[in-house]
Amino acid sequence: MSYDYAKERPHLFSEPGQIRFMRVRDNALAVINMHGAFRLQELGISDWAEIACIDRMVELGELVEFKRECWGQFRVFTSPQVHNL
Repeated sequence: MSYDYAKERPHLFSEPGQIRFMRVRDNALAVINMHGAFRLQELGISDWAEIACIDRMVELGELVEFKRECWGQFRVFTSPQVHNL
């Protein structure tokens, strides 16, 4: 079984999903403010639900992913303000 954002996304809108989303979001934004970018690996993402939180932040425009071929844990994210190429 592999990660599929389309399958994980609906769970983000439940009460537990929103609580988890806010926790992951707060952590991601704190790391962005301190370092400017992060990989999923350094953020301490532990499961597909948390990866879905990050993908939701990309969908909302709160994060930008540097597109490149890599394993999922090495995906790199930054804020729209930093990613101004």
